[in-house]
Amino acid sequence: MPQTPMADRPLLKIEDVEIAFSSPDEADIVAVRQVDLALGPGKTLCLVGESGCGKSVTARAVLHLNDQNAVISRGRILFSPPGDETVDIAALKSDSLAMRKIRGNQIAMIFQEPMSSLSPVHTVGDQIDEMITLHEGLKPREARERTVSLLDQVGVPGPRERADSYPFQLSGGLRQRAMIAMALACKPALLIADEPTTALDVTTQAQILDLLKELQEDYGMAMLFITHDLGVVAEIADEVAVMYLGDVVEQGNVFDVFRAPRHPYTQALMRSIPTIARKKERQRLSPIKGTVPSAKDRPEGCAFTSRCPYAFEPCAGTKPDRAPLGNHVARCHLLTESARKNEVPA
Repeated sequence: MPQTPMADRPLLKIEDVEIAFSSPDEADIVAVRQVDLALGPGKTLCLVGESGCGKSVTARAVLHLNDQNAVISRGRILFSPPGDETVDIAALKSDSLAMRKIRGNQIAMIFQEPMSSLSPVHTVGDQIDEMITLHEGLKPREARERTVSLLDQVGVPGPRERADSYPFQLSGGLRQRAMIAMALACKPALLIADEPTTALDVTTQAQILDLLKELQEDYGMAMLFITHDLGVVAEIADEVAVMYLGDVVEQGNVFDVFRAPRHPYTQALMRSIPTIARKKERQRLSPIKGTVPSAKDRPEGCAFTSRCPYAFEPCAGTKPDRAPLGNHVARCHLLTESARKNEVPA
């Protein structure tokens, strides 16, 4: 097989990945099913969808951060850091030396609520110092200077004094900035952000998003961004993947997906967004009826069948193939050649 030139290969490529949760009392529950994603160097890929759709499970699998009963039962997670060989993360053990080299060093992650992610019994500075000394072997004084510089870079006022603060002594916005500083301590090639602004007020949310975009440009890193907020997706994404009940139902260039969504779930998400035009015309929001079912109740076919207004006979029994749609694709029986007469309304 010919080798892909390093300049052309994706930084992260998820191929046909399935993630299942085991239980001693019942059969394994498949939470993520045959997911394919690719993220290029310096680009931003957003995973979007309702809660319970498998976004976080997919992202955390990249660093083996899911619960111990979660198993990558199928597929590959290929990570190709600049100037280095490609490694299949799915084949690594969570506690292996190779995985520890990647986690926090080449791939870093920030979470929704830093208060539950930062240690409450260590100062912010000590926690960032530890990350730097662990991966880069700097002496304590050198590590502290790097920490202060990082806190200053992410906009923490009085960074030297704040480094001696405990997480509970900082506001939510400052805690999130401190977690971003920790994530950037080793200049990762990939930053995974799991709903990092959801718990923040609107003003702080905008500041954190601006900060992430600025830091991404400065560091040249890629971002895998998990959110349920389509407004955030429109602001920061290059590519978007819409997930529903563990399946990627539509993905591609963010402009094309937003301009002409073709999967019924993506269309429903778009109709549920409040807009200035809708407010002016006094139009009601159009919520998606029903809720995301349990992974135990997923149909063999399209995961959205039970809530889809266009569902017909093949939907529940057969998983749809990808339908190419210019610069994006969607998995929907209504878009395949055999069902062209039932095409989804634009």
